Amino acid sequence: MPVASGLSEIDLRFRRSRRLAAARHRRPRRRHPLAWRSLRAAVLAFAVLAIAAEATRLEGSNASPRPAARHVTAPALSPACPVPAAFRAAFAKASAQTGVPASLLVSTAYEESRMDPAALSGAGARGLLQLMPATAREVGLDTDAPAANVLAGARYLRGLLDRFGDVDLALAAYNAGPTAIARAGHAPLAQLRYAKNVEARAAVLSC
Repeated sequence: MPVASGLSEIDLRFRRSRRLAAARHRRPRRRHPLAWRSLRAAVLAFAVLAIAAEATRLEGSNASPRPAARHVTAPALSPACPVPAAFRAAFAKASAQTGVPASLLVSTAYEESRMDPAALSGAGARGLLQLMPATAREVGLDTDAPAANVLAGARYLRGLLDRFGDVDLALAAYNAGPTAIARAGHAPLAQLRYAKNVEARAAVLSC
């Protein structure tokens, strides 16, 4: 009996140990806290990258396309405009910058100097548009170069047109000076004849 009792007790312990082993096998292993943290960090990082990539894609698709660079054509006179080749670009540019019609500017130059860049009046007016040195300085140019003289003349005439609001008076003031015309309140006969000559020539020019 003592032997049988000992065997039964051993058998009982063996069965108990098998049950415990089976229970431990079925019970899921607990992950270490650091492992869970690493996994969560990896998932979060992946999600952030995915969101950033999608935002970049949407921004690129919604961005307005850059407009194609436009070719700006330099101003040019009509081929029929009777201006020497050396001065054509100067007259075209001056007209475009000031808004003075090219035909009016060219006609003024013919009336003033017969299109002679070296013209010099007895009073000291110079160049194609016969500007006094002080007047050229007033409009921001102080050089005898033909292109600068044309631009200065266009700026001066533009100012007179704006001041008097009348082509006859503006041209008369160009010829006699704005103070004289403002004092008289009208264009004297000589200056009126000058203005009409300029306007008549401008009317037939194709510039």
